[in-house]
Amino acid sequence: MSKTPQELYDERLKRVHDAIALRVPDRVPLIPVIEAFPMYYSGITIQEAMNDYDKAAAAYDKFFEDFDPDLAWDPIFMYPAKILELVDLKWFRWPGRGLEPNRIYQFIEGEYMKADEYDELAHDPTNFIQSKILPRHFGSLQGLRALEPIRNSIWLGWFTSFTPFASKELQEALEVLKKAGEELNKWLSFLGDYQKKMKEKWGLPVAYGSFSFAPFDLIGDTLRGTVPVMTDIRRRPEKLLKAIDAMTPIAIDMGVRGAKATGVPFVWIWLHKGVDEFMSDEQYKTFYWPSLKKLIEGLIAEDLIPIVYGEGSMNDRLEHMRDIPKGKAVYHFENVDMAKAKDILGDVVCISGNVPNSLLATGTPEDVKAYCKKLIDVCGKNGGFMMDTGALVDEAKPENLKAMFEFTKEYGTY
Repeated sequence: MSKTPQELYDERLKRVHDAIALRVPDRVPLIPVIEAFPMYYSGITIQEAMNDYDKAAAAYDKFFEDFDPDLAWDPIFMYPAKILELVDLKWFRWPGRGLEPNRIYQFIEGEYMKADEYDELAHDPTNFIQSKILPRHFGSLQGLRALEPIRNSIWLGWFTSFTPFASKELQEALEVLKKAGEELNKWLSFLGDYQKKMKEKWGLPVAYGSFSFAPFDLIGDTLRGTVPVMTDIRRRPEKLLKAIDAMTPIAIDMGVRGAKATGVPFVWIWLHKGVDEFMSDEQYKTFYWPSLKKLIEGLIAEDLIPIVYGEGSMNDRLEHMRDIPKGKAVYHFENVDMAKAKDILGDVVCISGNVPNSLLATGTPEDVKAYCKKLIDVCGKNGGFMMDTGALVDEAKPENLKAMFEFTKEYGTY
């Protein structure tokens, strides 16, 4: 007798929670982060998916008919092109805006915050972001430069903080925000409806409740940029540390607010600049790990589950990463010695990842099965391991992804 969608949903969630809590589940959970693969698999372009929600949904329908992960991704990574166009986002290229129709979007770095603006960021992050950074990030929001610190409105300061709203340029920016908000609500409603379908039709738990970033990366990704923030470590370390301290509660709030709103406890923290190649161990201990640790602990204190998504090599970071509450989080690794990770972290935190995207794109099903066997043999002992790819899945041979799923279900039982 086949199981109902609700029974499958409960079974999958228990499997995942057991692995996270370092208990032994019935089998190794499958939690790959799926990005553009459903579009390639179904035969529509990424540009079509970003412009037509129904086509995006149909692509994911086909994917879920043939694949059944234990944590599943809705079409959230198919960002709505209409909104990106409306606000004129500067640090992205996407199909129809700098890219051909079937290429996944690209992040374009820039030094959107200058070196002499650290004090301003640390003093009042909200005002700095809304009046300085947003106009630099979004071409249609130049009018926000006129905004005065709203904190002044506590008393007579409202005489100055209200006057910019008479500006035509600011009113135009607010009108863009109104339209963007309306479009964004349509997209979020679509995602909500699709998540309901995932649960009721296939019994699939949604993989995410919200997203956050390491405080260092909040500064290094879309504010300073990689090269400037790395030079700041040496040229202005005190100002960088002060800004990291200011961004840490913001990073915690990002994760808590979204997860509490959705009711899904999984908060994905995307790591970028703390990799082995970018900074020394001493720099990592000073500038990266302390605030990341506070973020992880802050989320756990709110009964949320941080899924820390490490991109790149992090072999030299593993000893530091032990220092979190036991059985309360997940560490994903892309390019890490997984036997070493299991040895160092296995009694503290669930680990996942490491199936190379290059193998899924160019290898054979037998290659994939052999790799997954090694991961399960090494990392799956006594639980605390979930099968995942090295990075978000775009281009992959369908037969290889199916081999990963099928082999894990057959071989990864306890």
